[in-house]
Amino acid sequence: MEQPSSPSFVGIDVSKDRLDVHILPAGQAFAVARNGEGLDHLVTELRTRAPTLIVLEATGGFEVTVAAVLAGAGLPLAVVNPRQIRDFARATGRLAKTDALDAQIIALFAERIRPEPRPIADAESQVLAELVARRRQVVEMIGMEANRLRQARSPRVRRTIEATRKTLEAQLVELDKDIDDSVRGSPVWRAADDLLTSVPGFGGITARTLIADLPELGRLDRRRIAALVGVAPVNRDSGQMRGHRAIAGGRTAVRNALYMAALSAVRWNPVIKAHYTRIVATGRPKKVALVACMRHLLTILNAIIKTASPWKTA
Repeated sequence: MEQPSSPSFVGIDVSKDRLDVHILPAGQAFAVARNGEGLDHLVTELRTRAPTLIVLEATGGFEVTVAAVLAGAGLPLAVVNPRQIRDFARATGRLAKTDALDAQIIALFAERIRPEPRPIADAESQVLAELVARRRQVVEMIGMEANRLRQARSPRVRRTIEATRKTLEAQLVELDKDIDDSVRGSPVWRAADDLLTSVPGFGGITARTLIADLPELGRLDRRRIAALVGVAPVNRDSGQMRGHRAIAGGRTAVRNALYMAALSAVRWNPVIKAHYTRIVATGRPKKVALVACMRHLLTILNAIIKTASPWKTA
């Protein structure tokens, strides 16, 4: 098959029953049904065009089957956060919204931004990620019920809240068992879990969050992994002005877990504690020092997984 002479970029807008496809720079567009026949046709069409990159939005689960089929066909694929697409659309002044226009914007994002293609998670990884995400939701619901209990005055209302909390706490126990069984049942995940929890101040729940939501850990350099999580400072400079550096973007669940781990590590991990003390001693705010500790801790974890060396030998 003759290869195209120039790069081409594909944006696919995924909805419940339909896939809208846009190809740049050719400007070609077509749509297929989101079913077996439509996906077969999509793969055939894209293989003949040999695209440089295909981009999908993560749309609440509808994209999973599509991504699996495209990745299984060996096509270069990136599944991106919808917020990135929305921000890009606003930045380019494209505010109109239809499925066809969304596909065009996604293709333009692929052409201009060129996110790195990543392999799709296998079925076991997807199950673990869902379990960890569900655990996070249950913990949040327990917290909300605790707040409601403090505000409730009626005994009847308090009884219903307490009953709901007991149900959620029972679910949390079951989820923790399922997550533990999944991790301990996989030799690769078990090894990663043992490596991560060898770090003082780094607990099992945080380790499982990173295993589920940060599969790139140990595969990227320290700058790229920090940017991926969202703990790398972003420049805010213009002309002679030098703006305040702040973290932005990234994977919220991983960053939140890393924040809690850093709070523990500044107390119990001698390396992180020294790093925190040194930064605070220079007059920097404690929040800035804590973010720096998150980044330093992530660098250590990344190196530990990359070298397969636990803390005591890292």
